[in-house]
Amino acid sequence: MGSSSMRAKLLRLVVAMALVPTMAVPVSAAEASAAVPVIDWKSCGTQFPGFECATVAVPLDYDKPRGATTNVALARKPATDKANRIGSLFLNPGGPGGSGVQFALGSGNRLSTQLGGRFDIVGFDPRGIGASDPIHCFDSEDDLNQFFEGVPAFPYKAAQERPYFDRYRSLGPECRDDERAISAHMSTADVARDMDLLRRAVGDKKLSYLGFSYGSYLGATYANLFPNNIRALVIDGVLNPELWSSGRQIQSDRIATQEEFDEFLRLCDAAGSACAFHTPQGSPKRWEALAKSVRQKPVDLGGGEVVTYDALIGSAVGAMYAPERAWAGANGLAAFLDSVADVVEGDRTSAATAQRLAREADYDNFFDAYNGNVCADTQFPDRLAEYQAIGRYAEAGSRFGPSWWWGNAACSDWPVNADRFTGPWHTRTNAPVLVVGNYFDGVTDYRGAQAVTRQIQGSRLLTYAGWGHTAYNRSACASDYVNKYLLNGALPPVGTVCPANPNPFLPAVAEVPEGLPIAPRR
Repeated sequence: MGSSSMRAKLLRLVVAMALVPTMAVPVSAAEASAAVPVIDWKSCGTQFPGFECATVAVPLDYDKPRGATTNVALARKPATDKANRIGSLFLNPGGPGGSGVQFALGSGNRLSTQLGGRFDIVGFDPRGIGASDPIHCFDSEDDLNQFFEGVPAFPYKAAQERPYFDRYRSLGPECRDDERAISAHMSTADVARDMDLLRRAVGDKKLSYLGFSYGSYLGATYANLFPNNIRALVIDGVLNPELWSSGRQIQSDRIATQEEFDEFLRLCDAAGSACAFHTPQGSPKRWEALAKSVRQKPVDLGGGEVVTYDALIGSAVGAMYAPERAWAGANGLAAFLDSVADVVEGDRTSAATAQRLAREADYDNFFDAYNGNVCADTQFPDRLAEYQAIGRYAEAGSRFGPSWWWGNAACSDWPVNADRFTGPWHTRTNAPVLVVGNYFDGVTDYRGAQAVTRQIQGSRLLTYAGWGHTAYNRSACASDYVNKYLLNGALPPVGTVCPANPNPFLPAVAEVPEGLPIAPRR
């Protein structure tokens, strides 16, 4: 697999398918004086019956609330139980870079049904993302691939580090070359300010919010900027904002994926012949031998398909998002690893399976938007030597650590936004926040959920004892608690732990609900 096509795949993957702290302050006079937009809802078209769409103008810079504006796109599924309507439920699917509009259009009916039709289900594309005056680094998938031609998804050899760093560093000027100047105003703090303005625009006195993955960072930011404006706030798949905002997220990333991947290997062996990657010697030994071999020499699958080490690691990382869909089956991670390992071990008969793993999607500005938001929020190093040192630290945690770290080089020549929020993150909200975390989440590890529960006073931690990224609509138990909280504010008992779903490699998994289509972090 070419490195540029693998990068494009990982940036869209929801599993191989589908530092100077600032003081928390009250809402500023500028924010309070921003004009509340009038939302002109219209039908989203025949493709999305029952949904309404709109675009509103919000201040580009909240320090100049009557100045230049930027557009924010919205979509909603109106409440069906009008008599018992609670208000609007705002969504964020993660990323950063995920489209809240597409998330609402794709999941709105399901969410509305689960919540008794009592909410308007509202998704919005955060500023600079999707249909909201999107930032542009590239015009097409071809442009992106040409820019990264010959550059791996992350460097895994010393000779790759300088070219990789130089190419990623050059992204900053490339993406800032936009007359709308949106790149200077894409911080999560500004997205939170937009969300509060939208709350006022839909007529809600308090915010109801359901945020996943990066959406947890948006939720935590909102809670700290607007602690008295909350009706119900759920964050699922939780980033520790103290790490994310200070550029120290690698402390989590270097171990989180390995912890879930260890479970993948354990469950594979527990399933025996039901798992394609299992051998009598054990999956961990086979994995180590495979990874070492591919790192030294890429595997030629025939037909022009080559699996490099970065592609192998990236495929494993991507599969940690949704075990129910991505671990087992003919197109699952176990079959893919088995196919590549068979070639390494001298059996080329199953190479065709591996060739089916990657699928391209239309260019949607996810890559541009991801970097626009991350670089706006976080001050990263600007010298290669620092990336190399932290890269070694990342790899000391696990093989997966470098794949999470090196992409931050895009921010090495990208100034952070002046209006970003970096803490302190310890606040007390007017209503309790529900924090949801999985024991084995390879993208946002359980420690993040524990940290935020400590940071936001009065919050409640709900735990899912299983695998995958986020718990809502993955664990029926967790989903039930979340729905009750959103509907009536009822919190789960202190210390509630929902049981893990069945082993994904065993037939019982067919009865397990799939999670919502959460946007990937990379």
